[in-house]
Amino acid sequence: MKKIFFFLIPLVLLAREELIIKVEGMHCPLCTTAVKKALKKVEGVESLKVLLETKSATIVAKDGIEDKVYLDAVKTTGYDGVIFSRHHLKD
Repeated sequence: MKKIFFFLIPLVLLAREELIIKVEGMHCPLCTTAVKKALKKVEGVESLKVLLETKSATIVAKDGIEDKVYLDAVKTTGYDGVIFSRHHLKD
């Protein structure tokens, strides 16, 4: 039983997910830069892309980070975000 437990721990720690957050208030390149800087500060974020054209942020991060953490980060920029989609990534 102990062997199985130690085998599963790394799998849980390596789990990743992709989220898309809609940020409707963005209207210029400076807006996307502000949102990107704020989301980069979230612990566990591995990569992200913020696009003005779609008014969205696509984030790849460690699994298990609560929605509120991302939305609070966006809120620090003066914008409101809405989780549009979330799915687990297979390594």
